[in-house]
Amino acid sequence: MNVKMGAKEVSLRKVQKDAEDSYKGGYFCCEAVMNAIRNNFEIDVPKEVIGMASAMSVGAGRSGCMCGALNGGILALGMIFGRTEPLGPKDPDVNKCMSYSNELHTWFKEHNGKNAVCCRILTKEFDMGKGEHKEQCIYFTGLCAWKVADIVCRELGITNTDTETEPAPRS
Repeated sequence: MNVKMGAKEVSLRKVQKDAEDSYKGGYFCCEAVMNAIRNNFEIDVPKEVIGMASAMSVGAGRSGCMCGALNGGILALGMIFGRTEPLGPKDPDVNKCMSYSNELHTWFKEHNGKNAVCCRILTKEFDMGKGEHKEQCIYFTGLCAWKVADIVCRELGITNTDTETEPAPRS
């Protein structure tokens, strides 16, 4: 792992809520996930990692491709489990990191209620200019942050203080 972590226990539901609140407070989906993970796990990295996520929001720069919340989750997993040395495609660390990304991708697709990860598909019934998508996207942001936190806790032996084993339902 290439970052210092301070948290010994974390509430996954708090991570979910913090990501949702970060979105409501002015961050885009991708930034909100990074912010919630960085803060709740007390990761000793500069706040600029949130800026790194800015371009991936709204389906990668408003292109409507992969959901920005999912992009944020993948970036957060890379921040925690990714490598910093070019050790080739057989490097077990990079392959483990990619397996976590794949797990998040598959889980999000199965749990968002639309069986999709493409921003364009996830928001097709909304007028994006009017902000009709916002409540759904806030929820998806929290979902991705919750699952990233779940993976991090499981893999690093950090205690989840919640009694619930699933993310909070959409309000």
